[in-house]
Amino acid sequence: MHSVAITGTGVFTPENIITNDELVEAFNAFADKENAANAAAIEAGEAEAIPHSSAEFIVAASGIERRYVLDKEGVLDPDRMYPKLNPRADDMPAIMAEIAVDAAQKALAQAGIDGSDVDLVLCAASNMERAYPAVAVEIQQLLGAGGFAFDMNVACSSATFGIQTAADMIRAGSVRTALVVNPEICSAHLEWRDRDCHFIFGDVATATLLQREEDAKGLHFKVHSTRCATQFSNNIRNNNGYLRRTHDQMEDRRDMQFMQNGRKVFKEVLPLVSKHIATHMDDEGVTSADLKRLWLHQANKTMNDYIGKKVLGREPEAGEQPNILQDYANTSSAGSIIAFSKHSDDMTPGDKGIICSFGAGYSVGSVLVERA
Repeated sequence: MHSVAITGTGVFTPENIITNDELVEAFNAFADKENAANAAAIEAGEAEAIPHSSAEFIVAASGIERRYVLDKEGVLDPDRMYPKLNPRADDMPAIMAEIAVDAAQKALAQAGIDGSDVDLVLCAASNMERAYPAVAVEIQQLLGAGGFAFDMNVACSSATFGIQTAADMIRAGSVRTALVVNPEICSAHLEWRDRDCHFIFGDVATATLLQREEDAKGLHFKVHSTRCATQFSNNIRNNNGYLRRTHDQMEDRRDMQFMQNGRKVFKEVLPLVSKHIATHMDDEGVTSADLKRLWLHQANKTMNDYIGKKVLGREPEAGEQPNILQDYANTSSAGSIIAFSKHSDDMTPGDKGIICSFGAGYSVGSVLVERA
């Protein structure tokens, strides 16, 4: 069995930023337009008026202050309120592949290797741009990588599930170097016209490079252990897919975009994740005092604060459980990797930490690492 190391990470960040104030202005204009159009039904009690949103409401509900998106104009158009991304010809790189390659090249540069050194590319994300051919195979070609590639989807846990899959292959000897990429174009499956969730998501792409530890060229993170778990729940869902056209129903069904029962998710996911991490630590003989850092899924600040307190047995100190969602919002599977990439350079050899993501499924994945 081979030891596994994370030797590089990379983050692609879009140029466009949408602040809470900008988002609220567009949403409220949409709400006013819809309420005016349905004034008679609202007055008759046959329909409910869409309430206004506010920047204060968004921060209180989530901790999010802004988000990065691939397209800003379409999202902020009250008559549209979803991104406008130009279609790509078949001989052009797919959008997901293009942003994934950007993040991947940064991870490769950090590790000091080339794309040709990679023999597994795993594209793990909450939605794929197409059903086939696999986006991962396109990324493999664009990077000049060898070996093989495939896509996988475990929603917000895709990155940690991908890391476990890659790490297991490296341990077993079937691959030597693996690249896990998470291109998340969340703006395309968010319902920007729903006040309860219109602020949640942003776009980004991340990459994590894993190698046999013996191949690491410098400072790296040894992967001590990985653990994944799933438990079916329909409380976070997106019912879109290739069978959509077979249903004799309205094309603009609400459940074809991101949906969640927020109260149930909060109540059910928090104990699931806290127990998962605690059990993982116990089985590995790791105590809260051994942990230097927690890089958690970036969905909601209150959720992260709760998990951090449960795992550490106290309020996390500044820097112990870094949040990036105030700037990036929820970026699905990429969130914990952004936090890891941006808040790990200060760790010294021997420092331990846990990368953890959780979400639809329900799913939860954790990765125990040590700076080496």
